[in-house]
Amino acid sequence: MNEEMSWVLQTQQGNDDAFAQLVEHYQTPVYNLCYRMLGEPEAAEDAAQESFLRVYQNISRYDRQRPFATWLLSIAAHYCIDRLRRRKFNMLSIDAEKDNDERPTEFPDVNAPNPEQETVRREDQEVLHSILQQLDATDRAAVVLRYWYDFSEIEISQSLSLTVSAVKSRLHRARKEIARRMQTNSPETRVERMPHGSPAL
Repeated sequence: MNEEMSWVLQTQQGNDDAFAQLVEHYQTPVYNLCYRMLGEPEAAEDAAQESFLRVYQNISRYDRQRPFATWLLSIAAHYCIDRLRRRKFNMLSIDAEKDNDERPTEFPDVNAPNPEQETVRREDQEVLHSILQQLDATDRAAVVLRYWYDFSEIEISQSLSLTVSAVKSRLHRARKEIARRMQTNSPETRVERMPHGSPAL
């Protein structure tokens, strides 16, 4: 039994110190997920706290056959989706695009070593963060879970109560929408960096 599962089992038995260890271990990824979903530091802090509260309240229902991190981040994602819907964010209507460009969207590599690209990459990250806030709440959750937390399509479907085909569809349209908006938000930079017309996020 690894240390994490030991903390989970002790928490299920009422050990608050063990739960504190879980919070300390996961507070950064949970906060980051909430921030990418909600777009505001204070809202992300509140959402992270509420997510951990829900984890604590529902720890007895945790299925040990499922990775704890997946279960935890799913709770945070659901809470953020609920927050977004309560705040009545305007959801974008994504029109079907007629082109057949199925090339995968490339997300920024924060570990890329080329210092000359650092300014452009930082700007891209800011633009991407802004674009994420304009996506449908569920699409946003699917994108964040897939590309920042490496959830599989099956894990996303389980986390967001969607079919796998629905997850694939949401990810596909979100990628195309993000790529289109990235290109629109910085046309001069895109022309210089994308001679072949393949948007790089």
